Amino acid sequence: MKITRVMSYSALLLLALTASAQRPESQPLKEHKIRTRVVLLGTGRPVPDPDRSGPATAIVVDDSAYLVDFGPNVVRRAKAAVLDRHITSLEPANLKLAFVTHLHSDHTAGYSDLILTGWTAGRRTPLAVYGPAGLLSMTEHILQAYRIDIETRTTPGGDQSANAEGWKVNAHEIKAGVIYRDEKVTVTAFPTQHAIESYGYRFDTPDRSIVISGDTSPTEETIKACSGCDVLIHEARALDMFTKLPEDRRSFGAKNHTTTEQLAALAAKARPRLLIVYHAWISSWPSVAPSGSQPVVLTTGEFHSSADVLQKEISSRYSGHFVIGRDLDVY
Repeated sequence: MKITRVMSYSALLLLALTASAQRPESQPLKEHKIRTRVVLLGTGRPVPDPDRSGPATAIVVDDSAYLVDFGPNVVRRAKAAVLDRHITSLEPANLKLAFVTHLHSDHTAGYSDLILTGWTAGRRTPLAVYGPAGLLSMTEHILQAYRIDIETRTTPGGDQSANAEGWKVNAHEIKAGVIYRDEKVTVTAFPTQHAIESYGYRFDTPDRSIVISGDTSPTEETIKACSGCDVLIHEARALDMFTKLPEDRRSFGAKNHTTTEQLAALAAKARPRLLIVYHAWISSWPSVAPSGSQPVVLTTGEFHSSADVLQKEISSRYSGHFVIGRDLDVY
């Protein structure tokens, strides 16, 4: 009887252990909550393209939005992200903090829109902006240009008379290093190589590290800033297009921009988990007349490169994970 009883207990114990081992496998795994998202608000170049707005990228952490660059159409693209991607953090009134890589017009032409539309849409605190030398002057002149609008709206009876702070801007001119920190993000600026003073930015959040280049030729600073980061967002020019440019354009591009071949080599050293190619010459490029006597015209001819060309040029040289970014893509 003892032997039988022991064997029964052993059998029951074995069944209990087996059931307990199997139970976790039968239960659904808890989803990992992604706190940080990259939203491409604009991936275009200076040439107008209805499918690609001017350069603008949002780093969204929980319910906070951090904007990098504000090219043409930035506020309306942000609203499109609310409607199409359900990212309510990008409501125009929520755009309260921005960083600019450099002060070229294609990266800043949406500045007045960001200031004023964000205000009239409901932002009640001053906009904070960080960027290179010259940002203070640009900000002051934009506000002066819209002085009549601001005064009219804030006087008694004006449509913003109860919101006298939302039009204001706290502009900060930066140098390399940690330039901003809150409970959700640390932002580090690093120098890049472009025609004017320029910076890239690294965002360290609770769950991701993200580096964005702005306009630049390949630099060791970009490689060091990434160094195995989760996401690297970098500009690129297709060799297919670059080699066909006039000599003066090739010379400028070689000093101030990055080809797909150079980006592949840079990414191999930087080792991002994901490379996002943006601000690439995908749409029409303006042909350049031999003399300055004729106007620049748009063409879809020999200076046009498609996303497929970029894909092929990079994939033949780089084995890591990469995508060609499009407006309103979310990663």
